[in-house]
This record gives sequence, C-alpha cells and structure tokens, in this order.
Amino acid sequence: MTSTDNKEIIVVKFGGSVLEDERSIEQAAQLVRDTTEKGLGVVVVVSAMKGVTDQLIALSKKVDPGMEASRMDELLSSGEKTSARLMAGALAGHGIRSVVVDPESPYWPVVTDARHLDANPIMELSRLKAQEAMMPLLREGKVPVVCGFLGKTVDGKTTTLGRGGSDTTAVILGNCLDAKEVVLIKDVEGVYSSDPDKVRNPQFIETLNGEEAEMLAAGGAKFLHLKALRYQTNGLRIRVTSLEKLNAGTVIKGDLAAISLEVFPQGVSMITIVGLDAKKLESVSQLTRAVRDDGGSLLALSLETTSAIFYVAGGKNVLDEVHHVLVSENIGKAVSSFDGLSMITVKGTSLETETGVVQRITQPLARSNINLYGIVTIRSSIRVFVSSDQAEKALELIREAMMVNKS
Repeated sequence: MTSTDNKEIIVVKFGGSVLEDERSIEQAAQLVRDTTEKGLGVVVVVSAMKGVTDQLIALSKKVDPGMEASRMDELLSSGEKTSARLMAGALAGHGIRSVVVDPESPYWPVVTDARHLDANPIMELSRLKAQEAMMPLLREGKVPVVCGFLGKTVDGKTTTLGRGGSDTTAVILGNCLDAKEVVLIKDVEGVYSSDPDKVRNPQFIETLNGEEAEMLAAGGAKFLHLKALRYQTNGLRIRVTSLEKLNAGTVIKGDLAAISLEVFPQGVSMITIVGLDAKKLESVSQLTRAVRDDGGSLLALSLETTSAIFYVAGGKNVLDEVHHVLVSENIGKAVSSFDGLSMITVKGTSLETETGVVQRITQPLARSNINLYGIVTIRSSIRVFVSSDQAEKALELIREAMMVNKS
C-alpha cells in the first residue's frame, strides 16, 4: 500500500463509450465524488467523448490525406483535452477540487519515445514525473484529471499511445503511483466467456490472471487495450466494470513478470505423426485423447498439413497407444517417438513487443551446439525443447540472453 497522507490510490478511467453526453459525464463525476468520500486518493483518466477521435481521423483524411504523424498526434490530442475540461467542470459542480493534466501541464507524467501514433512510455522517467508532480496534488486532496491516450517526448512533442491508449495511460499511472487498483469504466459490466453479440448465453467472468487476459485481448476481445497489460505490475489489480457497478466487474490480477524462466519438472517425449490429414480436427482429437487415456499430458502441439508433433509428459506407453489409434482408425501412416527431452518456458508481458526475441534465445544455443527439438511460441510464452542432458546449460544461456536474474 502506498501512503498519500495514509490514503490508498485508485486510478479510474472513463472510456469514450461511457462519456457520451452531459448525463454520462455527470454520472462519472458522481462516481468520483463517491470514491473520494471513501477516503481514497483518486486519479481520473479520460478518453475523448464517443466518436470524436473517429471524426477527427476522418476529417484529417479529407483535409490532408498525407498528414504527417506528429501533426496527427497534435490533432487527435484535442479530443482528450476537451473531455478533461468537461470532467473537471462536472467535478467542480460537486465541490471537488480537480486539476486538468494534459501534455502542456507542468504536472504531466507520461514521458514517451518519439514513435508518433503508437508511442511507448519511458517508464523510469514517467514514474519520476508521476511521483514528483502528481503525488503532491493527491496529498492536497485534489483529483488530477489526466488526458488518456496521450504522451510527451523528452523534447516536448505530443504523442499518442495507439488506439485504445487511454487504458494504457491508466495502467501506466497505476504502476507509477503504486496504486491499489486501476478501474476501467466501460459500457459493459465486465468480461464474458465470449462476445455477447456473437455467441449464445455468454457467462460472466469474475477474475482473470494476467496471462489469460493477455491471450483474450490478443485474440480480439475488446475489454481492454492489449498494450496496457505490459505495464501491470504484480499486485496491481485492474477492474473492468461499468458506471453502475464500480466495486463489481471482472478483476485482472497482476501476476505476469516482465521475464521469467522455468523448466518443466518431468521428462518430455516428442511424438511425431506423419501421413495425417491435419485439416480433420477429429483425427487430431482422437490422437490427443489417446495421450490422455494413457495418462499423459499434452504440453504443446505443432501441426502441419500432413503431420503433427505432440510434446508429451507422463503416460505409461504413449507411443503404443497413439500407434494403436493411428492404425485402427486409419488416420495416418506412421508414428515415432523421441524421448529424454526437457521443456524450458520463457514467459513475459513484453515478449511480443521485443524485436528478435526468438533469435536471442536460439542463437546462443546454436553456438553451444545445443540442438533444438522444437520451439513453440504463443504471445507471452515461448517453449523450447532440448535434450535433458543439455537442459541446465540451455537454461543458463537463455537466462543470460534474456538478462533474467536467478530467483
């Protein structure tokens, strides 16, 4: 817990789909008032009002189809600046002292690189600015109203963080201010088992861990901006909810380290099937069921048009069971097994954004003549399969390459 005159800090972000008109802005202001009355230090982050950013983009294309990115950033920033002033006005109507914090403000905290239209925060500088400039406002009992989506370079240029970037702003501030929670106010009450507009009977989800949230967001779920999860620290909760249910919604637990390494504790076998029609999902399902029926665990799967590789741990005689299904069901030509492998898993919130991360892992292994028996990547996780007698050396090389400290 961070002390701001013994107050916990909460960051509340209002999305553009929520800030629709004067009624919704008034409702948002009431929510902030109610939260401050609970003794919490509140930082408000606002998006542009509904549809404003799209209107500005469309208009810019008509006026200047080739508008340079830095000028576009300046143009787009006007939407959030307007929202911040409207919110500050609404808060004043409730007797709440607030301060508008935009890139021209001396309190501005989000320092970024110069990648216009999709900037990334420089976290060390952003933390320093947030602690030095915004903490005093909170100690004075004021509510900073921060323009979401925006950033500012070291030399003072306005940037934007990419579409949906207000979520990112809120989590950056939660990180830099050591907040208790970041609350993302959306037009839905939380996250569901799938898109309610596309499936029947979606189920409400109360909690997600960081990895689950990242996978869903990367796969197209719209409950938050994927980029925001890079800046969620361990212990920082993100709550996705609506104006009506501040203390409800879906909680995303901050439990993803920047980079972590682990070795699977059991030996791994590589089962290779050829002559398989991988387009027939029932064939793959029959083979995976054979692994399970033998007591094995499927750790990873690689499919090509006419072949498949299963990485399996445990089981009494997986090869025999898979072969039996392959022959009896006539779903492939042959199967082989290579035993004595180990699986090393590299996980981290920033893996998908790091250029050449796979090469950083594999090149030192190649230089040390450590053969790879497979590499499977999926967003925040990279799984590397090596011979068990080389696993310890491979782990050390990967740790050095990724600069991960021993736990």
